[in-house]
Formats: sequence, structure tokens, C-alpha cells
Amino acid sequence: MRRLRPPHDGPRPRKRGRSQNSGLGRLALSLLSLGCSVGKEKISREEPKGAVGTTGPLEREFAGAYPTQAPTPTATRTFAFSAAVSDVQLFEGRILQSWAYDGTVPGPTLRLRLGETLRVEFRNELPDPTTIHWHGMRVPNAMDGVPGVTQPPIPPGEGFTYEFTPKDPGTFWFHPHVRGEEQVERGLYGVLIVDDPEPLPYTADVLWVLDDWRLTRDGQAIDPRFVTRGDLAHDGRWGQVIAVNGTLDERLEVAPGARIRLRLVDVANGRVFRPDWGPLNPEVIAVDGMYASRPLPVDGFELAPGNRLDLDLVIPPELAGQSIKIVDRFTRRPHHLATIVVGTTAVRTPEFPSPARAHVPRWVDAAAAPVDLTLALSAARGGPYGIRWMINGKTYDENHAEALVEGRWNKVRFANESPRLHPMHIHGQFFKVVARNGQAVDEPYWRDTVLLRPRETVDVGLVPLDAGKWALHCHILEHAAAGMMTLVHVRPGPATPHTPARSHPG
Repeated sequence: MRRLRPPHDGPRPRKRGRSQNSGLGRLALSLLSLGCSVGKEKISREEPKGAVGTTGPLEREFAGAYPTQAPTPTATRTFAFSAAVSDVQLFEGRILQSWAYDGTVPGPTLRLRLGETLRVEFRNELPDPTTIHWHGMRVPNAMDGVPGVTQPPIPPGEGFTYEFTPKDPGTFWFHPHVRGEEQVERGLYGVLIVDDPEPLPYTADVLWVLDDWRLTRDGQAIDPRFVTRGDLAHDGRWGQVIAVNGTLDERLEVAPGARIRLRLVDVANGRVFRPDWGPLNPEVIAVDGMYASRPLPVDGFELAPGNRLDLDLVIPPELAGQSIKIVDRFTRRPHHLATIVVGTTAVRTPEFPSPARAHVPRWVDAAAAPVDLTLALSAARGGPYGIRWMINGKTYDENHAEALVEGRWNKVRFANESPRLHPMHIHGQFFKVVARNGQAVDEPYWRDTVLLRPRETVDVGLVPLDAGKWALHCHILEHAAAGMMTLVHVRPGPATPHTPARSHPG
């Protein structure tokens, strides 16, 4: 999430895009999305580093940054819902045939406290197979929702129970990992909020789900052309309609003096957002669900697909009676997102320390450390859509699983050899950016998704804590469908010291 000014307002696909919903294109997409068998894994390191808490200085600085294990559960919260074709009312009354969780877009917001177990009894009533991936959650590998890797796809008419105890409080979301470029675009997404054991006394806790929609020319249906050459030649599918919580003018009514926790989630297939807050001055307290080490100015932060931001927003008394338009300024054409309406009767501002004071290691020497794994991002002609998006010159069905060792510090380099954007997402792990284009960076927060600019190189440091095979892919879903996905195999390492789950920093 950093400032970027692309040369146009999203991709401009050809006027006559051909459908990818039949024949060879659909078959190849299904193979990619459902999870192909991968070849023999390759070790990308010559010599492993020390385990957490033993010999490596980078591991020692990391130790205790976040829990290695989930807390002992105190209760179980059970939710039951299904995915089905649904007529959904969106955009102030327009009815669109969507794919939805329990008939709503966005889908349900699941909420529990840290220390509680989540149990989701899910049923697939769609015409196609599906799964649920818990984006940003450090879940047991079998609960990660990647078909062909962590679970079989769920056939139409059948169900699956997801059950896990979250390790971290924060803002997360869930979506399919089977043909996500179509299923997410049709409306299949929801939010998972894990509260601190003792939630902070904000005046209000507000969720904004940011999405865009590409509709047919008459605006009465979702454009059925998925993964077009235009999408692939640009930054994925960008729609002409932008919505927050499924509306064209989301309105938040607040009182002067109110202190709001505002959670932003970008669920779009390809669009990046950079909200302009006008006279407001919110502070960033969490990035991708994890608390930062200190409150940060919001200026310069962007949300790429998959990203989340948690903001601490105090409404100044001098704005009483005003309506503040929140505008997206990522592209050269501003787009309205929402309106914050400030009342005239003031309330007392809740006083408590910012929760943004987590332990985030600086890793000041990481920029000079050797690279353990390089992932080159590029494209070439060919494949079922005419363009192949690749990692290290191979598409998902061709790639090997890259090996990392549990509990050891790793430096991973993303090298974008293309002129397009790529938000790169690693399942089951948090990482920290340590360098951009060879220059050291000290970001005081974790990520699970990082946006790469054209021709940019980004180095990240991470200490994987959970063994298993985990997906790594571009979260522009069209790029992933065309092959920009691989696996990392976190191999069990030496026993690491147990770090109990911590409660809210304050």
C-alpha cells in the first residue's frame, strides 16, 4: 500500500471481448483454479538459518511478535450459511442476479472475540464447485480453502465445515478459491472480524467493504465476460460502478467528538483505492488486520485487492453540521465513495491509548541479507486466454512448490518484470517489507498482501510459523486465473518456543 499514479482509469478492454465460459478456456481455468498437481518441490536455500529463539539475530528480534499458536478456546461460535444464485438489491434499488452468501452482497459479517473458536457450517447451492478461503487468517492448513491443495472442491449440493480458533484479532475477509475471478466478481465475499478479548470503547465500530462492478451496457446485469484479453493486458477487471457496502452513496452519520474505528476492506478483482479524507485526519492503527507498532498518518496508504486498513477517526468539533465527501483518487478520475454526515450535537470523545503499539521488528540489516527465494513476475503470449501471467517463467500448473523452513527467517524477493500492477498475497503468513528497489524500508506494520508497481522489486522478510503447503499468488484475480500463482511448502523446523496469545495491547 503506497502511492501510485497509473496513467489511466483502470483497464480498457476491447469492445468485443469473447466469453471464456466454454470450451478449452473454461477447462483450463478450472484446472488452474481447482488446484493442479504440482511437481517435485525444490529447495531454494543452500544453508538454513537458525530457529526462532536460538541462533539467528533476525529470528530473535521477531520472537514474540505474534503468537505461534492459537489461545486455548473458551467458547465456540457457530454460523451456518450457503452460497447460491440470488437476486440481490444493490445500488439503491437495482436488482442484479448475483452469487451470494445467504442472499446478501456483501455477505454476512462473522464476528467473534479472540479466544473463541469459529465454526462455519457451509453449504454449496451454486451450479459450480466452490470453497471458502479465509483471507489473512493464520488458520490450520486444512482450513485454508485452496482446492487440490488443502481440501477437495465442494461440489454443488454438498457442504463442508470450517472450524478453527483465530490466533490474531483484526479485520479479515473470506471468499472462494475456485474460479475466484468469476465467483468473487459475482458477489461471493464476506468479512470476518476478530475482536480483542476486551474491545476498546470506540463510539462506533464501522465496516466499509469497497468493490467495483462491471455491468452490461444497459446496467441491468453483471457483464458475463470474465478473464478477457483486455483484463489480462491491463490490471485485471475494473468495473464502471464503485460501491461501498453495496451502495453508491454509503452514508455514515456521526456526532462531533465521536471516535470511530473504521475498517476498510478491498474486495475488488483488480481495482486499487486511495481514499481522500478531506478535512478529516484519521490514523492507521492496523494494516491487513494486524496492529501497527504506532499510529500512522493515513496519507499515502492505498488498498490493493485483498488489503485492509483499520482507522482511528476522531470527528473534530469544528466540522459540526458539515457533510464530508470521501473520494477515491487512485486514478486520474476521482470517484465518490461515501459521505460522512456530521451532526450538530457533540459527544465526549472516548479517551484511551491507541491500540497501535504492537511489536514489529525493525530488521534494519535485512536489506543487505541474502535472498532466499526470488519470484519473478512476467507475462507472455499463449495459454487459453492468449496471455499467460507467470511466476519465474511458469504458470501455476507448471510451477514447483518452493520450500521454506518453519521458524526460520526468510527473505523473499518479488521482482516485477512487467508494466502492470501486482498485489502479491501469501496465504497463512504475515510478512514485512524490508526493501524496495534495493533501498532499505522500515515499515512499522505487517502485511499479507503487497502491491508491486510496474518494474518494481520488493523484498519481504517473514518467519513462517505453520507447516504445510500454502498458496502464493497475485490478487488481481484475472492474473491468478491466467497462471500467476504458485505454492510455498513450509517444512517443519526445530521446535519453536510457544508464545501464548496476547490480549489487546492495552
